[in-house]
Amino acid sequence: MTSISRCSWAEGSDAEQDYHDCEWGVPLHDDQRLFEFLILEGAQAGLSWSTVLNKREGYRELYQGFDPQVVADFDEATIESLLSNPAIVRNKLKVYGSVKNARAFVDIQQRYGSFDQYIWQFIGGCPKQNCWSSVDQVPASTVESEQMSKALKKAGFTFVGPTICYAFMQATGMVNDHIESCFRYRETRALSE
Repeated sequence: MTSISRCSWAEGSDAEQDYHDCEWGVPLHDDQRLFEFLILEGAQAGLSWSTVLNKREGYRELYQGFDPQVVADFDEATIESLLSNPAIVRNKLKVYGSVKNARAFVDIQQRYGSFDQYIWQFIGGCPKQNCWSSVDQVPASTVESEQMSKALKKAGFTFVGPTICYAFMQATGMVNDHIESCFRYRETRALSE
């Protein structure tokens, strides 16, 4: 039996493995999926990714498939309902922040035609291919994630610090941070060629 080599952070659970093997680092250009990752990465602040991953289906249900227009229209009663539901991270700042982010997201869509067009400009529209031999080499943030963070904050977003922005970039394939020995490294790289 041949063992598969993957990034060490993905070895904690079947859900983490599936996420790593099928989604993480795949270039993403669908606005609704980009919104999903923006919300989930913000929810992760101070928590483990596995915690958020385990609540992902709850978010999908309560956030109506991560439709940014629907979330932008959440009223106070809906927000209060979310804050009492254990299916998501019930942090008041994060829940209110997700609604604020939905409104800013919709504004970006209206101004740029799509959030995809706007967000990919921070890396010139083409995924950055890194060559790490160990997860210890992977940075927590980069110049690009710092620029993205500043621009998103200026546009009205919250929970978009440079580290969160870099995690978003990794998740959505804006950067390929699979380590070179990971079986997904070449597969993900090929998606950008």
